Formats: sequence, C-alpha cells, structure tokens
Amino acid sequence: MRYAIINMGLDTLAFYGDFQPSPDRTILSSEPGTRYSDEQLYAMALYIYSLTPPPNPNPMDEHATKGQRIFQQQGCVGCHPAPLYTSNKLTPASGFVVPEDLRKTEDILNVSVGTDPTVAMQTRRGTGFYKVPSLRGVWFRNGFGHEGQADTLEEWLDPSRLKDDYVPKGFHIGPGPIKGHEFGLKLAPDDRRDLIAFLKTL
Repeated sequence: MRYAIINMGLDTLAFYGDFQPSPDRTILSSEPGTRYSDEQLYAMALYIYSLTPPPNPNPMDEHATKGQRIFQQQGCVGCHPAPLYTSNKLTPASGFVVPEDLRKTEDILNVSVGTDPTVAMQTRRGTGFYKVPSLRGVWFRNGFGHEGQADTLEEWLDPSRLKDDYVPKGFHIGPGPIKGHEFGLKLAPDDRRDLIAFLKTL
C-alpha cells in the first residue's frame, strides 16, 4: 500500500514547476490534493492479506509431472525457483545499460528477457528494470506479459505471438507481436502442453 501511494497517489500532491501529474482525484486519493491515510492503507493491506485463493483444481498428473521435469531442464528455476516461483530479482529492460555501481548487488540478474522497454525506460516512473514475477497462482490469472497482451498461458507459450501481424487475445491497441520472454516457445507441442499442465498446478 505504501508503494501504491508513492507510485500513484502522490501524483495528486507532486509538482514539477507548473506541471502536476494528476490535478484531479485518483483511485488512491480521497479528494483533490490529498491521499488516503496510512491507517486506511494499512487496513486495506490487512484485508488483502486475509483473502485466500480458490482451491486449485489442476492435479499433479502424468502431464504435470513431465512438465515439472521440462521446467527444470529448460532452466526456468533460474528465475522462478520454488517455493515462491520467483527470485524476486530485477531484470534489465531491453536496451537498458545497468550502471556499474548497481552491478554489485545480487538483486539484479545479468540477463534481459526482451520485454518491451517502453514503460521501464520512457516514463517518469521508469527504472530500467522489471521484476521477475511469481508463477504461483497462474492457473487463475490472465493478462500475461508486461501489458497483459496474452490472455492465457497457452497464448503466452504460443510461438506465433512473435509474428508482426499477430493479434493478441488480451489487452492490445492493435496487431503486433507480443515481445519478450521467448523461453519455452521452441518446445515441441506435447512438451509445451506438459509444461503448461505443471504451471497450472502452482
């Protein structure tokens, strides 16, 4: 909640000379020029922590077991280790040169997965990095990719999403490839099916 208020709510309070990012109320401000209190945000965080996900209906069957082996063989555990299925590390956006002083931290991976760099490099909040997402609960999520262009895991692991004339099934402005994270796209169809079966058990 503190991150959310700094990242979004303070737009109503911030000024850059004569420029104010959001002069009107936002979803994290109660009135123009104000923000929700720490107490309100803490209460909202406690509520979110109290929520429990629905029971996972996907069994660890023969396909999922094969998919787990593929997950390990393909090196997915390098960025998505159990039990959280994320390393919680940062990966540089395409084209971002990591400053030498930041290379000293273990929180930054020395690999870019090719995600569209626009938000990370061409916006006021951009840092040049994206954070490795968790794969826990992907069975009941949609909106894969940084902008949610892929609607399902099947679409995310479909190699045709890289084509210039591809029309994403999730959020999209127009036809075009869903760039980034090409891991798993070269798998044989059966292996891809098994990998998806495993991911849906997480």
